[in-house]
Amino acid sequence: MRAQIASTVLLMTIAATPFLQLDVALSAESGLITRQSNYSVRETAQRFEDAIKSKGWVFFSEIDHAAAAKQVGLDLKPRILIIFGYPKGGTGPMQKAPTLAIDNPPKALVWQDDQDKVWLTYNSAEYHLTYIYPRHGLTASPEAVKLYEQFLAEISRQATE
Repeated sequence: MRAQIASTVLLMTIAATPFLQLDVALSAESGLITRQSNYSVRETAQRFEDAIKSKGWVFFSEIDHAAAAKQVGLDLKPRILIIFGYPKGGTGPMQKAPTLAIDNPPKALVWQDDQDKVWLTYNSAEYHLTYIYPRHGLTASPEAVKLYEQFLAEISRQATE
């Protein structure tokens, strides 16, 4: 009972705490790439999904955070998390390091800010392959980082421009 009360108090405190204002000028230094979109959240998400599929990648799922918030009586600006991947390329590393599955497949977030601007955010290839992979005992070549970054730049452009 005490644990349940403590958990509830913690969740209420977190929910009521004003978080730091998001500085949208996120950079590759943070491991995040953020691009403004010319489209709505839904259309940007669909364009992103279409772009990854057109390259032979797989759209696994999406999570609509705003819909989840609404189910519990809360409001949240649109936020759609897209889960995607390339099993031909991702399965081998996961066979070598099963814990990689906690960080893979990659994700992209399409979201709307308080000024109603729409953004697409994803982990940079450098972050994914030179920070996340080593955390699981894996390495990636500089060429792999470059190719993955080109892929991410291309599909994000297709989704937002």
